[in-house]
Amino acid sequence: MNELLTAVRTGRHHDVPPLVLGLDLPGRRAALAELKELRKEVRSWDWQRRDKIRKALLVAGAGCHTGAAGCASWIGGRDLRDWTRSPYPLILASLKDRDPAWLGDLALRFAGRAALSDAEYTFVGELTRIAQVPLPVTDNLVVGWTELVSAARWRGRTGRRPLTDILREDPHSPELAARLFEMPELPPQVDFYDAPDSQDHWPGALCALVEDGLLDRAHLVERCVIRLMRGGRSVDQRFFLAVLLRLGTTEEEEDRHLRDWTAMATDGITPVASYAQQVLVRLDARGVLSTRELADVSGAVLFRQEKKLVRAQLTLLGKVLRRDASTAGELLPAVAEAFGHEGIDVQERALKLVARYLPAVAGTEVREELASAAARLGPLHRETVTALFGDLVEEEAAEAYEEFLPPAPVLRRHDPAPETVAELVEEVAARVKSHASGRWIPSSGVAAPSTGDTHFERTLDGLVRLARTHREELTEALREALAGVYFVEHGLGPYMVDPRSISTSHGTSVVVASLLGLVSDRDRVAWRAKTTVSGPDACAHTALNGVLLDRAWEAAEAIASGETPFLLATPTWHTGAIEAAELVERLRIYQESGARPGPADFAQALLRVRRGGPEAADVAGAAEALGTGEGDRLAAWIRADEPVAPMLRHPATAVSRPSAGNWWQRTTSGARQVLLATRERTVIRQDFPETFHWLGRAQLPRAQECYHWGPERSSHWTATLPEDPEALAAWLMPDLLFAADQGQRGAVGFLPALAESAGEVGGATHLALAYGLGARHPEDRTAAVDALLVLAAGGRLDGASLGRELAILVDRDLVKVNRAADALGTAAATGAYRTVLSVLAAMLPGLLAYEKTPRGLGDLLSVAAECAERCGTGGIPAIAGLAATAGRKGSSQTVRQAARLLATFPAGAEGPLPKAPEGLDAPGAGEALAPDREDQGAAGLGS
Repeated sequence: MNELLTAVRTGRHHDVPPLVLGLDLPGRRAALAELKELRKEVRSWDWQRRDKIRKALLVAGAGCHTGAAGCASWIGGRDLRDWTRSPYPLILASLKDRDPAWLGDLALRFAGRAALSDAEYTFVGELTRIAQVPLPVTDNLVVGWTELVSAARWRGRTGRRPLTDILREDPHSPELAARLFEMPELPPQVDFYDAPDSQDHWPGALCALVEDGLLDRAHLVERCVIRLMRGGRSVDQRFFLAVLLRLGTTEEEEDRHLRDWTAMATDGITPVASYAQQVLVRLDARGVLSTRELADVSGAVLFRQEKKLVRAQLTLLGKVLRRDASTAGELLPAVAEAFGHEGIDVQERALKLVARYLPAVAGTEVREELASAAARLGPLHRETVTALFGDLVEEEAAEAYEEFLPPAPVLRRHDPAPETVAELVEEVAARVKSHASGRWIPSSGVAAPSTGDTHFERTLDGLVRLARTHREELTEALREALAGVYFVEHGLGPYMVDPRSISTSHGTSVVVASLLGLVSDRDRVAWRAKTTVSGPDACAHTALNGVLLDRAWEAAEAIASGETPFLLATPTWHTGAIEAAELVERLRIYQESGARPGPADFAQALLRVRRGGPEAADVAGAAEALGTGEGDRLAAWIRADEPVAPMLRHPATAVSRPSAGNWWQRTTSGARQVLLATRERTVIRQDFPETFHWLGRAQLPRAQECYHWGPERSSHWTATLPEDPEALAAWLMPDLLFAADQGQRGAVGFLPALAESAGEVGGATHLALAYGLGARHPEDRTAAVDALLVLAAGGRLDGASLGRELAILVDRDLVKVNRAADALGTAAATGAYRTVLSVLAAMLPGLLAYEKTPRGLGDLLSVAAECAERCGTGGIPAIAGLAATAGRKGSSQTVRQAARLLATFPAGAEGPLPKAPEGLDAPGAGEALAPDREDQGAAGLGS
């Protein structure tokens, strides 16, 4: 046994199997007890020593276990699985003397463990081969198999190998492939693409196995139909649909699954619903689909928003009605569901269908039902509906419109720091490990961080407090909880101390690593010096991250000295703001305890303190009465009540007539940028630590594309300047520009927290919101919609200003009209119709002035018409150019929606059509939408 332990401690893993096999049963049990103690001891070693013995420890422990359950648990231990080459051959060698039934039990237990890889799949396969038992087909084993297949496609010197060949070579492929259709979610390695003629993706390869007779076609068809009807992730649905399309369906299979097709057409994702709709057409042609069943499924399909599906269903209904007009009594009520569709062309098509076959309806009950449904149509169709149904259409009494907005933001008290070591360690582990996995894992009582992450502050303050009173207990608990975490084993990596890429999780890691003694004094000094950003290329992301990192290093030093009772900059409110009176009290406690405030901690506290309010003068006096330098600085800061970065205003000529002396440039797409500048704040440059100096510099607007931002990394930015949303909006404007113009993802995520901040909002915030509403990705537009609603709920949204900003961005080719329409339509659908209409009333006149209709204008007019029909147009100024657009020839969406919107205004409510400069016929072709930005309240630069 001593020889085995010596081999393990020296890392001689190849010597372990024969030494294990040389031990009897009592010897193995005794050795296992020693190995378990060694495993605990190893957790406190540095990563080089740990890596040296990891394989030997894994192989020895597996060989010394006498029970299959314990052996499977040991082999699957996360702290023992960090290797470059799999040690499983050595494990198999150490288990060579085991009974086949025992090996089969081990294979079954290990196959049920989570997160199996390709190497572990191979290990289980070898165990079952030696034991001569069937392969335990579990979901986790299938994941490992798909990883092995994915890796095998790129092995060898001939380039990418055909997937079908790889599947045919593995004897277990048929049973594992069949399991794919039973799993709750497909493994990420099962990728595919829509290429009907390709065999080199999973749907094609699986169908090739069907052709070989290795998979049962009928079973796969059945499973595909079940999975498509069940629903699930879009990527999974598309996969099963691709398989089903390749396999095809017989008439008997289609007839048998009639109810499944109707369910898919009703609730499936668009491609699935479209396929099910095609099957229903075939069923109708064969006489399998009854009139009642067609009416039921049609009512649900016509309720969907996808125009393609709705039109196809109306076409099917039209065919059935032409074939047999006596079905009108059953089918026309279903057709009437389309009256509620947002597409005016869909409404008109349904109305024509009802008008054509209404004479075939015998009973008055159905006519009354149709008349009631038609009453939902807007003013544009009122005359047609009245002529069609006469007295059956009752004029509904107009109800007073009530705007529905979310509750106005209310300041919530920030959670205090954890009071016990157990609570703090749980929170630290959740934060650090969530960053490693790419998502936030909340611990008990800890909410997921929003775009303004102040929970990091709770953790940071807790580390400072408890390290001062319970250092030994805290250190031991953190070492145990973070076993296996990369930086605990390998030390801080360069990216974790680089202000270009850090996050709040990295900031936590810096403090914990210092507390655990993993950072030398030399490294700390060198790394902290790099938190200061300077030079012409320094961006807001690096500067704001540098502030966070500098505070983390300072907190680590405070923990080392043990003199700091708590952090001054810990927020009072969830936005990150600090009550001035509370900061005065904290400084008083510091003064009485003899503690010295950290420069970075106090600077951050000043940036967070609430400066205004009726008590500002009294609080400033109390701060000054402390008689300390920090008290005097706080008093001066409160009395000055100035923004961190005042906006720089420019004359209109800098907007519409750029010259060599003005700051302007084009983006990579050639569009002319609209960005903002800020003035210098001398006090920050003189009195704050060097890390903060960027915030006090004059900043010129630049369309500089960089990659330092991201949803997780930007979570602390709004909490850094909770009282200065305008400054943040101006500095981060390039991100928003590229989110709209180039499609960068995730840059808009900070806007909701920005809208929640209590600071004054103005032109910068509204311009930022305009960019966000025009972002390329839907999730980014959703974040902008949330911000819009938050501002509106608090009475801080200037709809007219936002509308003008949107029009200017459209003119600069920086925002697409259809994206803005999608975002504003989403906002309106929440019940904010009046708010959205106020924005559109200011945005539309300029767009209607173009000779060539901007793409998406019809969608924008549709949103405006929907809002006007819901909330009325009282108090909304007439939209210039609307009557001229509605009076154009043709039946385009733009003309129809313009007429629909015009019908909601009183007769004669039409302003003059704005005249575009000569040569202007499309967005970006001229300067029609470049008014004086001083008048708009947007302190910006355009070019």
